[in-house]
Amino acid sequence: MKRNKTKYNRIKIVLVEQDRSSKWLSEQIGKDKSTVSRWCTNDMQPSIETLFLIAQTLNVSPKDLLTDFSKA
Repeated sequence: MKRNKTKYNRIKIVLVEQDRSSKWLSEQIGKDKSTVSRWCTNDMQPSIETLFLIAQTLNVSPKDLLTDFSKA
């Protein structure tokens, strides 16, 4: 039985909304593209510091990059 993966971040969604790619983000923040890809698929999560850097790069609030579990 396959368990559903919890999606803690919305990085991929925000990238799509801005017509950006994970490759573009990796180049902007100086991280390996495979690492950014794993964040986008929620296989792993960025540090708080990196989350703030991503938010700054995408010109959004860090809150916009996180799943709002209060609405679940």
